[in-house]
Amino acid sequence: MSGMQPTPPHTVERCQLLLEHWRSQLQLSPRDQGLLGGELRLLDRQLQRLQQRRLRIALFGRVGVGKSSLINALIRRPLLATDVAHGSTRHQQAVDWPVKIAGLTRVELVDTPGIDEIDAAGRARLASRLAMGADLVLLVVDSDLTRADLEALQTLLESGKPLQLVLNRSDRWPEQERAALLHSIRTRLPVDLPITAAAAAPRRPQIQANGRVRSRITTPQVQDLQKQLCRQLENEGTLLLAIQSLRQADRFQRACQALRLQQHRRTAQSLIGRYAAAKATGVAVNPVMALDMAGGMACDTALVLQLSRLYNLPMTPAAARLLLTRLSSHNALLGGVQLGLAALKQALLLLVPVSGGASMAPAAPVAVAQAALAVHASRRTGRLVAQQLLRRRGAQPGALLRRLAERDPVVHHWLLRWPKALEQDLQPLLP
Repeated sequence: MSGMQPTPPHTVERCQLLLEHWRSQLQLSPRDQGLLGGELRLLDRQLQRLQQRRLRIALFGRVGVGKSSLINALIRRPLLATDVAHGSTRHQQAVDWPVKIAGLTRVELVDTPGIDEIDAAGRARLASRLAMGADLVLLVVDSDLTRADLEALQTLLESGKPLQLVLNRSDRWPEQERAALLHSIRTRLPVDLPITAAAAAPRRPQIQANGRVRSRITTPQVQDLQKQLCRQLENEGTLLLAIQSLRQADRFQRACQALRLQQHRRTAQSLIGRYAAAKATGVAVNPVMALDMAGGMACDTALVLQLSRLYNLPMTPAAARLLLTRLSSHNALLGGVQLGLAALKQALLLLVPVSGGASMAPAAPVAVAQAALAVHASRRTGRLVAQQLLRRRGAQPGALLRRLAERDPVVHHWLLRWPKALEQDLQPLLP
């Protein structure tokens, strides 16, 4: 990561402008705002930090590994309470780190509660919340990796969160043993991560006048950690803010889509069912192929208009027909079969006078097949339309991030370095 070139300012500024435009176009009903209020507040805070160029680094780890002590050592003030035996942080706390980084106005260090005082499910939730609220995470350990460390690490990696590992209290081991411990940690990591040794509150034995040996705290050894962090922030501090903001916006957008699909799924299914039945009845009883096709198009257009109103995206009839035309490639095979059946039914009906009514017998099964196919086609069209309507809600943050990666090699390299796990598939929520 240290070899990356600094992100061009215009990349971050463009990202900010695109996100501000997307946020201004975001339409939320009172129900949406009530159900997604927490996520919306997180998003708005993240966008505000992007605008202010205010970056957050969260320290994460087990109880008593020295997260608070590390922050005190970095800011050179005993601002946070520390307790070596049991840990002292019960709630998330943020303090300013007085460093000057080009492109950033402030850097905040965030202390978090220990992860081993809660069960695995709670640990995953805490790690997920932390991932949403920080631009960079320091996973702090004071020994080899434990199961709790690895579980939290996996959750953070799946979120695409950039990470560094800090081995605190490194003064407890002689140099050779410390090197062996660092090697052991590296071999157990699921991916290659930067690891820095530090000693936030090193202790040195001191013989007192009465002959007793006591330890006293000496100068913190955090120079390497500070250099590593400053180097990363100089190279990609604003990029961390920008990508975190895009990913936060994308996460919120997908949450909105999932909520709307869940809310309207039954209503959409009912709409599609009614129009499918009407279309099937029309094509089954109508003897004229041209009227079959026109009636089917009218039903599909009306269905698109109804679904657009349901998903709060008003659309004109012309726009509905244009959308159906764009979706025609998905239903090309079905359309061809429908056309063939319509032509066959019309031919059989035209042969009735010649055949003395004998052609009526095969015409009936053809009409039934035509009706069944019309139902299937309408349901498929309804699902595709619902999918397309959700995609038409303005520029999607995920798409903005992909376009940014195509144009900027620094962003492309960063996304390869910190990939995000696949999001929840919304297909099962479609009507």
